[in-house]
Amino acid sequence: MEVISAHTNADFDTLASMVAALKLYPQAKLVFPGSLEKTLKSALSTARLNLRFYKIKEIDLSLVTRLILVDVRHPARIGGFASITDRDGLEIHIYDHHPASEGDLSGTVEVVKEYGSTTTVLVEILQERGLSLTPAEATVMMAGIYEDTGSLTYPSTTANDLTAAAFLLSSGADLSAVSDMLLRELTPAEVSFLNELLQHESTVTFGGHDIVIAEGTFTEHSGDISMLAHKIRDIEGMESLFMLVDSGDRVHVVARSKATGVNVGMILKALGGGGHAHAASATLKGRTLTEARDALLGALKQEVVPAGIAVDIMSFPPITLESHISLQEASVVLGRYNVNAVPVVEAGALRGVITRQIITKAMYHGLGGECVGDFMSIDVECVEPDTSLDEIREMFIAHGQRLIPVVKGHEVRGVITRTDILRLLQRDMGGDHGTGPRVKCITKLMKERLPQWLMERLASLGRVAESLDCRAYVVGGFVRDLLLNRENLDVDIVIEHGDGITFARRYAEEHKLRLRSHKRFKTAVLIFPDGFKIDVATARLEFYESPGALPTVEQSSLKLDIYRRDFIINTLAVELNPPAFGSLIDFFGGQRDIKEKKVRVLHNLSFIEDPTRAFRAVRFSVKFGFTIEPHTRNLIKKAVRLGVFKHLSGPRILEELQSILDEESALKAVKGLGALGLLSIIHEEITFDAARESFFERSREALGWYRLLYAGEEATGWLVLFLALTDGLSEAKLRDVMSRLCIVDKKTVDIISARGLYLKTLKTLGSPRRLSNSELYCLLEPLSIEGLLFMMARTDDDGIKKAISTYITSLRRVSPELTGRDLMELGIAEGPEIGRVLRTLLLMRLDGVVSDKAEEIAFVRRSLIKG
Repeated sequence: MEVISAHTNADFDTLASMVAALKLYPQAKLVFPGSLEKTLKSALSTARLNLRFYKIKEIDLSLVTRLILVDVRHPARIGGFASITDRDGLEIHIYDHHPASEGDLSGTVEVVKEYGSTTTVLVEILQERGLSLTPAEATVMMAGIYEDTGSLTYPSTTANDLTAAAFLLSSGADLSAVSDMLLRELTPAEVSFLNELLQHESTVTFGGHDIVIAEGTFTEHSGDISMLAHKIRDIEGMESLFMLVDSGDRVHVVARSKATGVNVGMILKALGGGGHAHAASATLKGRTLTEARDALLGALKQEVVPAGIAVDIMSFPPITLESHISLQEASVVLGRYNVNAVPVVEAGALRGVITRQIITKAMYHGLGGECVGDFMSIDVECVEPDTSLDEIREMFIAHGQRLIPVVKGHEVRGVITRTDILRLLQRDMGGDHGTGPRVKCITKLMKERLPQWLMERLASLGRVAESLDCRAYVVGGFVRDLLLNRENLDVDIVIEHGDGITFARRYAEEHKLRLRSHKRFKTAVLIFPDGFKIDVATARLEFYESPGALPTVEQSSLKLDIYRRDFIINTLAVELNPPAFGSLIDFFGGQRDIKEKKVRVLHNLSFIEDPTRAFRAVRFSVKFGFTIEPHTRNLIKKAVRLGVFKHLSGPRILEELQSILDEESALKAVKGLGALGLLSIIHEEITFDAARESFFERSREALGWYRLLYAGEEATGWLVLFLALTDGLSEAKLRDVMSRLCIVDKKTVDIISARGLYLKTLKTLGSPRRLSNSELYCLLEPLSIEGLLFMMARTDDDGIKKAISTYITSLRRVSPELTGRDLMELGIAEGPEIGRVLRTLLLMRLDGVVSDKAEEIAFVRRSLIKG
């Protein structure tokens, strides 16, 4: 007797592999060695395979002469068939896709390939032999591939899986039916159990990897727990999950992982189970949940590959002090870079470490002129670039250093700070903060959300960086908006381990682009033939000589470059070099703040160093629907009290104000500015009470109304709202504001300075006498469109609003049909008279005195006769 069988707790890959194997062994019996998942039972009843499946108790094992095993090769996972595997004369044929493990069976025929599913292994053989499939068979096999590869999205998916799926599709596989097979609603009991698992999650960290363990008791049925594992992964998106389910006499373990260093197949092999790197399971008989958890933790400690080494989290290039400089000079350096401890070197070689505390105490005792080398600590533990993070963690606990130098030979390559180490410890305790950068691949997300032409340009930037032996990252708002699914084509590139201008020059040469560079700030702009621009900067560190001043720039690392940015939501980076293209790097928890919708500052002096960040905090919070977290709000208010904004240049305040007023959410933003005391930075008498808010909103509505007209002439929106915001100021104080903000553009100055004329015109429009169209035209023609919209919002008189609206929508578009050339042909001499006649014709047109070209000609001729 020939028998086709698989592992216990069969899944769709198991079923599909068995169906495929039957095409190769048509005389064999299909036998399940264990229980079936509900979804599998349902699929069998609807698949119309016309096949009989046996339970192992229905088979006389003594009659089995050939055992065909699919999707398994370890005897511990084949139930009762394990008892006959060592019997003389028994042929064992094996078809599998799992990695080899100790104790695996050997077969007379073995086809083992590490594809995404075993179904793919067998479909390849069917193709080679030219065997045809019915649509029902192809559909079941497609379900097998889809389940084990996550619909061809799991990292374990291979090109062979896609090829096999294409073959099955061409053989009549019904993808709609596949979807119905794999997806089903949870039962009430399963929903309750899922909630229990979610409530009993804990996070442990091994080798720098966050691993979630979910535990629960489910005695009603345990066959579908693998589906619940997928549900939890879908809900919470964790990298690695181990689910422990107590079903009475045993604990089932189901594991899923996307992390390279967490091979769940190897981990659960240590517990007697198996699988592959990204999905595995095990059954622990006679164990309690506590015992199962302890066994799992032991296997994790043994098998998890460390996630990183020193070079992954160190800050570089390091800030160092020469041993011969004075303590006074050292104090200035530590203050400039905002660090508390630095390595001390001689000719580049490490000699010790000195802290701010030692320097401060020494200076208190009048020793500021003494050398750093006389007071540094020389008993310093250091690590090499490839030291594991686990070793570094233990070193910190043992020695308690503030800073650990990373050295190669005697040269200091970087430093690991106490903050970095505390983050490592916090992750081990299940905290939210990372060990350094959290890294995950978002290439698929980029392909979904970015235009193809931009993806190609980003890839080409990475290739040039790779050729120059440096690293290129796209950073900041572009990455933030990519995760928020908001369009943003403002691309900023940071170059690490190299010079940004050198990189930009090479890229421009290779792609025939124009280039602008700024040596002081180590930046460049690439200008493409279609006008698209990409900003390039060297990874840099900035320090400020005084509040509000422009920064002084020095070359640095990506991490320190990111640290100089305004808010944590803007600290994300994506690597572009080919080996790691699409890797999202998160040093400071940017993904967390985006998820929690928080605007959070990086450090407490942020608004002191650059007060414009306060305006941006408000703008970002309303633009994205986020909140400014309490500590950041308090820091803004403190900066206002300290008066640091008085050092801020007018153009920088104006730039931030324009950005806010140009936002769709300008009203909320201005209210936010008022609540934080930031409107007083523009002028101390600017208020935003209910009346001012109502006027501001009417101004926005007038602006929106005008833009919907598509009138041709663009209105400068921020100017309309600026006029509304400053409406309560006297003329003299309005001029003070213009002077403070350095508003010098002639058109802008003219529009704002005409505010008195706008108010006077409103009074004229409010007089009892009704104006003719030509009088209305002459009254409003000198005014800018921004002034007219300001007037519409300023008045409560519907008649005045209608008059301004009539002028904007129709009167200002009226013109005579006759031209200057026509008038000369009619006998009017070239000169000022032409203009006077055209003006007269216009006014007559407006008042309906003439209505077409013939009447205009008749009027001109009458005028000539009279003349």
